[in-house]
Amino acid sequence: MKLTGLAASQYCAKPDTNRAGLLIFGADTMRVALKRQEAIAALIGPQGESEMRLTRIQAGDLRKSPSLLTDASREIGFFPGPRVAFLEDATDGLTASVAATLQDWRAGDAQIVVTAGNLTGKSTLKTLFEKHLNAVSIGLYDDPPTREEIEAELAKAGLKNFAPSAMADLTTLARALDPGDFRQTLEKIALYKYQDPTPLTPDEIHALAPATIEAEVDDLIAAAADQNASLIGPLLRRLEGQGILPVTICIGALRHFRSLHIAASDPGGIASGIMKARIFGPRRDAMQRQASTWGMIRLEDALGLLLETDLTLRSTSRAPAMAVMERALIRLAMMKR
Repeated sequence: MKLTGLAASQYCAKPDTNRAGLLIFGADTMRVALKRQEAIAALIGPQGESEMRLTRIQAGDLRKSPSLLTDASREIGFFPGPRVAFLEDATDGLTASVAATLQDWRAGDAQIVVTAGNLTGKSTLKTLFEKHLNAVSIGLYDDPPTREEIEAELAKAGLKNFAPSAMADLTTLARALDPGDFRQTLEKIALYKYQDPTPLTPDEIHALAPATIEAEVDDLIAAAADQNASLIGPLLRRLEGQGILPVTICIGALRHFRSLHIAASDPGGIASGIMKARIFGPRRDAMQRQASTWGMIRLEDALGLLLETDLTLRSTSRAPAMAVMERALIRLAMMKR
């Protein structure tokens, strides 16, 4: 049986104990690992691993001993309770061994949990679980998490009271971070809001979101976008003293102005474009204002200037790289006049 989306998330949170096997696969190893941990914990409980009711099998070991998974599923543990035989990093080359285990599986045997990387549509391992009458296949793709999935993560972290505008920022944050970082951020927010009855606000989310090493670079780029040419020199000197490369600043500027261009050219309006560019917190309002002030035509001119600067920085030109970058930023700041 194949499960996707919300049904897949619900199944991992509460797997059917009568099923023989569960396959979780996807290109994002962190996302696969989190769902696998959730499913196994739901099957054997928090003490299952310490009570030796979880048997881990590496793919390489199963290749050497094809009966290893079947043996693990039939073992009788010292402690009572449900058991799981977990096969990690499986590939299509192990389909025959897994199929034999599923065929011989009987009620009372350990449940089979298998994880794999990105499997193609023709994958024999994926097909085995999808067509098996007593097994489940769950594919995890790079699609942004749905509102229901985010709300489930919020409830799991103990966050139930938040302002409507905060949900929009959490959705943007979930798309910007990988699943592991997002879950850690939610746990940090939940700890911060412990016994605090007031709703979670966008300002609190921004304050608690992971800080990036590009924060000061963003300040410099924002100065150019806000036409504050006088701030560019001092900010650039500080970044230069920290060892930040001109190419890094140029890449950040290109990303910023591309986001502004996406917002300014969006058919649904600037606010819709800013959401698509995954901007949240105080920067969202600032960039929305910048996109409106610049307009699509001038933003295209700005992108042209930055692309030319990027080519110069990466070329064999003998021009001082930081001076080239500073000149470009000042030209950006003066472009609207």
